[in-house]
Amino acid sequence: MSLHSTYSVAANPVSHDDNSLHVLFAGESQTNSLHALGPKIYDHYLLHYVERGKGIFRTEQHTYELHEGSCFLIHPGQLVSYVSDIEQPWRYRWTAFLGQEAQRRVEDAGFVVYQSVFTSTKENPTIPSSIAQMQEAFYTKKECAHMTSLGYLYLILAEAQDELSSQSRLTGTESQVQRTVKQMILYMSTQFAHPVSIEQMCDSLGYNRAYLSRIFKKETGFSPVTYLLKLRIDKSRQLLRERPELSIEQIASSVGLTDALYFSRQFKRFCGMSPSMYRNETGRQQRL
Repeated sequence: MSLHSTYSVAANPVSHDDNSLHVLFAGESQTNSLHALGPKIYDHYLLHYVERGKGIFRTEQHTYELHEGSCFLIHPGQLVSYVSDIEQPWRYRWTAFLGQEAQRRVEDAGFVVYQSVFTSTKENPTIPSSIAQMQEAFYTKKECAHMTSLGYLYLILAEAQDELSSQSRLTGTESQVQRTVKQMILYMSTQFAHPVSIEQMCDSLGYNRAYLSRIFKKETGFSPVTYLLKLRIDKSRQLLRERPELSIEQIASSVGLTDALYFSRQFKRFCGMSPSMYRNETGRQQRL
């Protein structure tokens, strides 16, 4: 197939020296037949999205035959090569990014070195349009293009997370159980300061309480009720140490327990002393 080759790229006008997450550039290309890159390594993350055509992506461990809708992420220091198909050379868009937060962000999205490829199941995927918008923002040469590019990068990683998590659900019930327990822990970690109940959490997650209690106890060793109470007591200990101006009633309320007497009983149950004694003991130790 004879296609007119194109290539364009735009760089972020803002320096990346002190940025914890930074998009370096974004570009697009209609490649020629058998257009090849590598084997080579990069010092940044480089994500490609195939809009049309076909090609092959190789790592040291795997070879992938990719086509329209495929996305692949190259990790820093990873030896890779990729080549477009002889008859249907691919057109793809790409973006590069780095920074101290980059590894955590790609791992949160579900990318790992040995599995950094997926094919989009979306009817209207946001990844190619997000890369295109990044590129347009960089062409303006405005400093705000940096923040704009980060917004689009998060949209890209969010869609990748959705696709990769959908794939991982096929690996079995255990992984789904672990994800549900993580959702429960996240819910309690963000809502403990409010007088929420386990029933409210179950309703929010859309599961039966008995089922959630069973899988949570199996994964953590605690019932959800005990875990939430322990979370609240742990936070109250921090407040007792760091906020001496707060009353016991104010601290109890701050961790989602409106009954100060109940709070004091539970605190003694977990810590072996009353909140007042704990505050006095830790204050004395800090003065020594």
